[in-house]
Parts: sequence; C-alpha cells; structure tokens
Amino acid sequence: MAELTALESLIEMGFPRGRAEKALALTGNQGIEAAMDWLMEHEDDPDVDEPLEAPLGHILGREPTSSDDGGSEAPGSAAEGKPVLSEEERQEQTKRMLELMAQKQREREEREEREALERERQRRRQGQELTAARQRLQEDEMRRAAEERRREKAEELAARQRVREKIERDKAERAKKYGSMGSQPSPPAAEPGPVPSSPSQEPPTKREYDQCRIQVRLPDGTSLTQTFRAREQLAAVRLYVELHRGEEPGGGQDPVQLLSGFPRRAFSEADMERPLQELGLVPSAVLIVAKKCPS
Repeated sequence: MAELTALESLIEMGFPRGRAEKALALTGNQGIEAAMDWLMEHEDDPDVDEPLEAPLGHILGREPTSSDDGGSEAPGSAAEGKPVLSEEERQEQTKRMLELMAQKQREREEREEREALERERQRRRQGQELTAARQRLQEDEMRRAAEERRREKAEELAARQRVREKIERDKAERAKKYGSMGSQPSPPAAEPGPVPSSPSQEPPTKREYDQCRIQVRLPDGTSLTQTFRAREQLAAVRLYVELHRGEEPGGGQDPVQLLSGFPRRAFSEADMERPLQELGLVPSAVLIVAKKCPS
C-alpha cells in the first residue's frame, strides 16, 4: 500500500497547509510525529500561521521536481515517483494518523495532569510549611508569656520576703530599744470571765479565731483592709500601713500612731509587741491612723 508524504498526511488530518509546512520545516523533517508534537504545542501561538522565509524543498515532505533540480525529465516521471493512493488506502492512512494524533493528545493531557498534580503538591507543601511556621511562632509567644509570668511571680515572692524581713528587723529594733530602757511592761492581766449565775451553770466557751480582719482609716479619708493572723503583733499592722499609705518605704516619713475606733484608745509602743488577739482586735476591728507627734 502506498504511503502518503508527511505533508499530505498532516493535510489529510485537517491541519492547514501553512501550519503543516512550518511544523515539518521547524522539526527538521524528522517525521510526522515530531511535526504533530510541534503543532499541538504551538496551536495557541499568535504567529503559528505566519509563513517561513526559508525555502522548503524536501524538508516540507515534497519530492523534488524537474523544476527544482533544473534538469529535464520525461513526461510522467513525477507521477511514476509518487504512486497514486486509492480511496480505501487514503482512509486507512488517515485513520492511522488520527489515532496517532489522539494518542499524542492523550499523552499531552496526561503530562498536563501530572504537572497540575505536582503544582498541587507544591502548594500543599508550602501551606504545611507556613502552618508549621505559625505554630512555632505561637509556641514561642506562649513560652515567652510563661517566662514573664514566672518572673512576675518570683518578683512578688521576693517583695513578700522583703516585707517579712522588714517586720523582723523592726521587731528586733524595738526589742533592743526596750531592753536597753529596762524591763518591758508586763501585759495586763486577763480579765476574769463571766461568773456563772448558779453553781450548776457552766461558763460559755469562748470561740477561738485564727485570723482577724483589720480596716485602717488613713488621714486622707482612704482606708486599707488586710487580714492578719490572730497571734501577730500590732507592729505588723503598723508596718503594713507604713508600706501602703502612698509613700515610699524608708523615705523619711513621720511615724504613725494607731488609734482604736470605739472606744477611742491610743496604742503605745508596748502595745505594738502584743498580739492582736490579746488587744481585743479579733475577729475584726477598725483602726485610725494619726500622725504621731514627736516627743
């Protein structure tokens, strides 16, 4: 069965003659498959239909003629060089070319699908990397916040320790002061409990409190409220007022004097060493702060 030339085969498959000649020329006349690949890859190019400047000749799939070689041949020699195909042969060859073109189209679609899958994998990989980076940033922020909370907690504990140390120093200074002046005044005797009305009636049991709530009214009209242990000394209350009355501790401010609300009573230096429970300030009491006049 006679074969069509590459140019004729491409034309039979429906490609324009100009495109077919251009595809054969640019692929070096390497066959119809190379020309079909070029046509399918460049079918959307804006200059695909522009003709080439170079002469085509054999590269376009044409057999040389007597006019191309400049010689003279006998009439009918060109027809003898290219046999004539029957209609069935043309249809069979066109069918093979169409199958080949469909195969090329499928290969192209598969290649584009693989490329799309690769792009999708790259996009997902970049999204995962971005998510991981955001998670690392959040973890760093949470770690810094935890470190900041630990630092603040340590500073708060250190401040409480300084307050306790100051209370202990104040107690030691007062003990040393009163020790040099002589024996400290003994605390007043406990008041006798209520006498039972009859020998058969037992005295009521006095409730013991472990804590007391002290409200201290300052000279400027504001107040401080704090809970102390019932066995703490009144000096702890005075030190708390000195530390929280709005002035810097140790700034040279005047000492304060504590007064009871009702009945009005001024607490002495000796009272500062007595427990709150012994002074009758348990479970709660209201004290007044007044500036202590220098002696």
